[in-house]
Amino acid sequence: MLRMFTRRLFLGLITVSIVSMIIFAGVEFLPGDACTAFLEREAQGKALENCRSDLGLDRPALERYVDWAGKALQGDLGMSANGVDSIATLVGSRLGNSLLLAACALCVGVPLAIILGVVTGLWRDRPIDLFFSTAAIFAMTIPEFVSATVLILVFSAWLGWLPGIVLTSANAPASAFFPEIILPVIVLSMVMTAHIMRMVRSSVIEVMNGDYIQMAQLKGVPYWQMVFRHALPNALLPAINVVALTIAWLLGGVVVIEVVFNYPGLGRMMIDAISDRDLPVVQALALIVATVYVFVNLTADMLTMIANPRLRTLYTRK
Repeated sequence: MLRMFTRRLFLGLITVSIVSMIIFAGVEFLPGDACTAFLEREAQGKALENCRSDLGLDRPALERYVDWAGKALQGDLGMSANGVDSIATLVGSRLGNSLLLAACALCVGVPLAIILGVVTGLWRDRPIDLFFSTAAIFAMTIPEFVSATVLILVFSAWLGWLPGIVLTSANAPASAFFPEIILPVIVLSMVMTAHIMRMVRSSVIEVMNGDYIQMAQLKGVPYWQMVFRHALPNALLPAINVVALTIAWLLGGVVVIEVVFNYPGLGRMMIDAISDRDLPVVQALALIVATVYVFVNLTADMLTMIANPRLRTLYTRK
């Protein structure tokens, strides 16, 4: 088990290293740099040269990458393009907000998705399955900004029940964001529930058609005992990876939701940094999201192997 974990961790570190190179190269090939963004119309002549010299942008790209990656490993993400704000401080002020939104969406979406997935899987092709499966397809295909706009129109503009946008400042305590985050949580939960529900439904159907389930039925094992003790534990294992992907998406891929609802999280911070041409912040946020994505999936793979002895045996044989 330790060897398996070490190998997966090593592969994860290699993946993060490659991703960091791609991120750095992508920012490097963009027109302009932090100095041209900061100086704007004055980005020429001696002023531009002095700025690049102060920030070390006149050094070779490889040397700058090694320096940036080394500092990132120590938790130093550098300074914003304005030369005043620390990127770590900026990220810290928004990270808690993104975690709050993600945690609320997970608490609503994951249990609901598992319940609906089990119900639709056990009552396959019945009216309840057709209804929720159709609703899940609509939730997966409709863009988030469309469903967000509809919810704002109905519950905020027409009914006046809930706030349409978030007006609370980024540094406010978590309790101050209620009830402003109810609509964003609903939108995120709709997408999340649809994906996880369909995975759980497919797993339940596959397990219920398995040979050992049919054998248990022939032996007269009570139906619900067979479902809860034998079918569901195996059916829910594939959902671990889907939940992990959802967590990674929630922490870095909810840009549209945060922009629509004016939510002060990492996604909104990324958009603001792109608009302001704050390339160091864009670069740091991309690295953070990529790192979270890789290691959340690594954790999910390990949990799946621990929970499923067959996968652990197959991996050991390799």
